[in-house]
Amino acid sequence: AAQDATDIYFVGDVFDFWFEYKTVVPKGFARFFGKIAELSDKGISFHFFHGNHDMWVRSYFHEEFGMTVYEQPISATFYGKKYFIGHGDGLGPGDRGYKLIKGFLRSKLCQWAFARLHPNVGIGLARYFSNKSREGSADEHQFLGFNSEWLYLYAQEMQATNPHDFYIFGHRHLPYSLPIKDGTYFNLGEWIHYNTFIKVTSDQPQYFQWQDNEAIPYTPPYGQHG
Repeated sequence: AAQDATDIYFVGDVFDFWFEYKTVVPKGFARFFGKIAELSDKGISFHFFHGNHDMWVRSYFHEEFGMTVYEQPISATFYGKKYFIGHGDGLGPGDRGYKLIKGFLRSKLCQWAFARLHPNVGIGLARYFSNKSREGSADEHQFLGFNSEWLYLYAQEMQATNPHDFYIFGHRHLPYSLPIKDGTYFNLGEWIHYNTFIKVTSDQPQYFQWQDNEAIPYTPPYGQHG
């Protein structure tokens, strides 16, 4: 990235949990933040999308690293191609339970109330529920089919009214690319099981997997033909 990147996009759930206290920075991310600072000082721009695990990112990343923070997906143009980029939580059909609580969790009232807890208590509770959520996600590493992948259905619906060349999301944590009319839907995967990321060039998005300190071209389990 230091050699050829101009912009780096984190599409949410970078942290298992993040809360932006007024004066406290959660423990455990020093080397990660140090690398962002190093690359930022080289002129690389960083972009961060709220995920459902780190929706409480506010101004710290911008103040410390000049990072642009997004609460919602965005449209962007690279090399003449139109992209729709975001985390993806709460989009598409289904996931009704999460949609009901998402608005409350992102509210200033909820953040104010959580900040009243001591960090040892608040972060401990958040990590407990985050782990329980992960344990209960039996579908997280299974392709659910063309008619059941919510974000894919969302991209198809959006393509009919506001077409893009490429859609890139991360919420499903599963690497795959699926065709839609006059475009392609990509899901990034994650860095626990897959170590995958996408590089955008003048041609088209390309998957890579980080192996043995090297980026290797990667073919996701579910490619252009399912």
